[in-house]
Amino acid sequence: MEIRWLEDFIALARTRHFSRAADEQHVTQPTFSRRIKLLEEEMGVTLINRQTLPLSLTPAGEEFLTLCEQVTDRVRLTRDRVREISAGQQRRIMLAAPQSLLAHFLPEWLASTGWHERVQPYLRATSWVASDYFQALARAECDLAICYWPIGRCDLDIDTSASTYRVIGHERLIPVTGLNSQGQPCALLPGTRQHPVPWLTYPKRGLLGSAVKAHLARLPQSTHLTAQSESLYAAGIKELVLLGYGMSWLPERNVAAELARGSLVRAGDSRWDVPMELRLYRHQNQYHAELDELWSQLTPPRT
Repeated sequence: MEIRWLEDFIALARTRHFSRAADEQHVTQPTFSRRIKLLEEEMGVTLINRQTLPLSLTPAGEEFLTLCEQVTDRVRLTRDRVREISAGQQRRIMLAAPQSLLAHFLPEWLASTGWHERVQPYLRATSWVASDYFQALARAECDLAICYWPIGRCDLDIDTSASTYRVIGHERLIPVTGLNSQGQPCALLPGTRQHPVPWLTYPKRGLLGSAVKAHLARLPQSTHLTAQSESLYAAGIKELVLLGYGMSWLPERNVAAELARGSLVRAGDSRWDVPMELRLYRHQNQYHAELDELWSQLTPPRT
């Protein structure tokens, strides 16, 4: 099986048309069709439903498409890095981070380390959940990953055993809310059974959602919340809070400007704050000179 066959299949899945896909791949349609057929024979299953217009993928084809995209992405990344090495260039370190840290922490941190020209944010990671970062480290899709991590006890279904980390900062998730038309807070903790607080939440099994849940469980005071929506992204939750749909726990860096302007206010005092570490992870079995040099500058080491 050849990599170009996988690229052919991705093109066909995107265009749903043999002629257009062949044009994209710069081959004749007979040649393109023959390569798709060889791919199906190699896999031993039918990948394309040729009886529909436009063409559609079989269930096996849909699954195979995901694998094709992963393999071709990995080959492309490896090819780029090999070319850099061949050209005598220093290899750039690929760093994965959630969108909130990409916007509100990473630029300052890179400037403080002096490595802003040596580290490249891996933008595909902005849509990942926490476990995705460690899987990407294991398959060398990225070199480093920055994650929020709860300081207090918290049950997380994330396998970090193959990675090591260093704490590079701290953050707090603080409860915030918008203002109503009378200039009053839209939602205040702790709420009551009769009037629960409207809450814009993170996924229950996600890292931030688990951290908030664990912190509330440790508080002696009962909290009465009613979930209004659920989102993985702090930026999206912040927009809903600003629009007055309830309250949420958001990273303090993300809301500092809004708190200063008064467009957001605290929904509760500091006892409701959830302390977090900012951890920089690397896989224990991934080594190269640039990464090792940066890692040696970060103290103290954690395992």
